[in-house]
Amino acid sequence: MHRNVALLSVATTIAPRITTSEEIDVRLQPALKRLRLPKGLLQRVAGVHERRNWAEGQAFDDAAVSAGKRALAQAGIDPSEVGLMINTSVTRKHLEPSVAVRIHHGLGLPSSATNFDIANACLGFVNGMTLAAQLIDSGQIKYAVIIDGEDADEIQTNTIERLSRPDIGRKDFMSEFASLTLGSGAAAAVLGRADAHPEGHRILGGVTRAATQFNDLCVGSVDGMFTDAKALLKGGMELVVSAWTEAKRDWSWSNMDRYILHQVSDVHTNAIVKATGLDRTRVPLTYPGYGNVGPASIPITLSEEADRLVPGNRVLLMGVGSGLNTAMMEIQW
Repeated sequence: MHRNVALLSVATTIAPRITTSEEIDVRLQPALKRLRLPKGLLQRVAGVHERRNWAEGQAFDDAAVSAGKRALAQAGIDPSEVGLMINTSVTRKHLEPSVAVRIHHGLGLPSSATNFDIANACLGFVNGMTLAAQLIDSGQIKYAVIIDGEDADEIQTNTIERLSRPDIGRKDFMSEFASLTLGSGAAAAVLGRADAHPEGHRILGGVTRAATQFNDLCVGSVDGMFTDAKALLKGGMELVVSAWTEAKRDWSWSNMDRYILHQVSDVHTNAIVKATGLDRTRVPLTYPGYGNVGPASIPITLSEEADRLVPGNRVLLMGVGSGLNTAMMEIQW
């Protein structure tokens, strides 16, 4: 549990170029015909009708910097006051240096501000918020920026090209189906002390659980993402239910005002809603229009929903990431 931490702002950079699932169907038409697969699988099975891509010359880290600057401005925090910046992007142009150093420089943060990457698949942003909250609670820093930028363009192109090869079978096609749901985007959040910012939204705490025996069910890189969808869904739901059940000892999450889930697909959303008994009307969705934007999905969805939240609302962030890991975090609006 966190004692004195608040979410002060959340901002996004929405990629401007729209790629529809119908466009992807057209590009894959020869493969779909050869494999006797119907068009519209992305819409009917995943519920993804569009995803976003960056414009020509637009970089994911520049988009992340833009989101970070707006998050700081919305919170009314000068960059000189930031003590920590955590980049949680899965996307990276190279192994060294970290993505964080480019974003630290772009935000104009002081040399005293610690910066590093946290990579934990789609849970990175929530993990980053948890770590930053602990450092704020301990008094080591006053403010933290958690940031993420994702670029799905290369993996999207590589996947479509590979699935169009004549040696690809139905099993190969379906193992890469999830790659076609990915989208690009960026988000940033500013955290600070709750007693110094009564207008902020209290971060109360949460739980994390791991089922790392499933570490090989979803393996991805810019070349492609290969998934055992059936086993991943089964293992993920078992992990979510286990964490949800254990959390009942310390938390009461059965009647939250919003459940901000990591945005994957209709199948995953419906499975989580059914397994935990959530009120489906309190689960906002962004994947139909933005696709799965990795770690940025949760803050993007929270930002989209923020104008409809009122003081006193209880919000639960929930996600499952490849590996497998799950995290749940409560925020009081």
